[in-house]
Amino acid sequence: MANTVLVGAQWGDEGKGKVTDLIARDYDFVVRYQGGNNAGHTVIHGGTKLALHLMPSGVMYPNATPVIGNGVVIDPGVLVKEMAMLQAEGISCENLKISCDAHIIMPYHKDLDGADEKRLGENQIGTTKRGIGPCYQDKAGRKGIRVQDLMDERIFRLKLKTALSQKNLILEKVYGLHTYSVEEICEEYLPYAKILRPYMAETTQLLNDALREGKSILFEGAQGTLLDIDHGTYPFVTSSPCCAGGAATGTGVGPKAINRVLGIQKAYVTRVGAGPFPTEQRFPEDGGSGEEAEIGEKLCAVGHEFGVTTGRKRRCGWFDAVIGRYAVDVNGLTDVALTKLDVLSSFDTIKVCVAYECDGKRYDYFPMQQSVLFHAKPIYEELPGWKGEDITECRSFEELPANAQAYVKHLEDICNVRISFVSVGPDRDQTIVRDWYREED
Repeated sequence: MANTVLVGAQWGDEGKGKVTDLIARDYDFVVRYQGGNNAGHTVIHGGTKLALHLMPSGVMYPNATPVIGNGVVIDPGVLVKEMAMLQAEGISCENLKISCDAHIIMPYHKDLDGADEKRLGENQIGTTKRGIGPCYQDKAGRKGIRVQDLMDERIFRLKLKTALSQKNLILEKVYGLHTYSVEEICEEYLPYAKILRPYMAETTQLLNDALREGKSILFEGAQGTLLDIDHGTYPFVTSSPCCAGGAATGTGVGPKAINRVLGIQKAYVTRVGAGPFPTEQRFPEDGGSGEEAEIGEKLCAVGHEFGVTTGRKRRCGWFDAVIGRYAVDVNGLTDVALTKLDVLSSFDTIKVCVAYECDGKRYDYFPMQQSVLFHAKPIYEELPGWKGEDITECRSFEELPANAQAYVKHLEDICNVRISFVSVGPDRDQTIVRDWYREED
């Protein structure tokens, strides 16, 4: 298989876990390149749903080597628990490789994350409070603690002492929170070092050696394009580069090694947390009423739209082709996997946003100016639905109802990208593969 970046093409939660699980068996390496345990991928093993937050989905396949790249931030306690959960299910983690350069989430990162979010009040970003942002802040500020530091007790203690001299002042003087001693953190974290030491590797060298040997790599992104620190709806974003370009910096593999970029899009749109959302069909508790609230509630209920990591109810709305075209551009998408098409079987007609309007001006492109985006009104096209027709048993594109086929083709045309997968249900086999296994472009 061609080396491929798999990336969320909306606000995350697009169904990346299922698609990764579907194609990971075809690759020699499956690599996480950014984010932390603020991400959640659901995979199914032996009829059991498993939630992965740090572990690459390739762990499900003995032939694939799962790698956690240097661009990921790791909560070692979460990773150790996740490994134990997988091993209890009979899934081996022995091939796991963890970059020695990946940064470690510390207890004070989580405290500061929650405290800062609370301080923002009504202006909260919607962080998961898992310490992701503060850990990336320390990384950018050259104050971080990496996996290789954790493996050397002397260096770990030295760097921890330096970090706490600043963090304790902030915890105590700014937020009135509990402070930490070096011994307190060492008591918790040094046992993790013993467990994780066999998996530590110089993954940049590992992956580039693999490429020279003709091996294939699947780069597995977390979150989504519009949560990217640079290209998302800032400041309502995550703290890492979610777009396809992050695969190169987050692993040390050069961009010329990447052959395909597969974007994951829902047949509608969801997002968790605060921030602009032009096609949102607001819930009653968020001020929605009438048809708007009814549509939002139906999408949420039928699509089971609750966050894997947080359990939070996802905001829901119609498909946004403005976002779709933007994701194609900033990621260089070559293919799209369209998920949850079956959810739209509940509607007589289906709307698609083709442009925005703000202060009398039409925007066919995604406006990055916050003042425009927050006030943008969607311009919709309305398409006939296929209500009452069960598509969950369809296994070829031709088996789909004519209106469902027309919907998929219309999204291809207005987003200018090939839709190579169509998901018609939650199970792995409920996926229509169109031309993913074509010869190389």
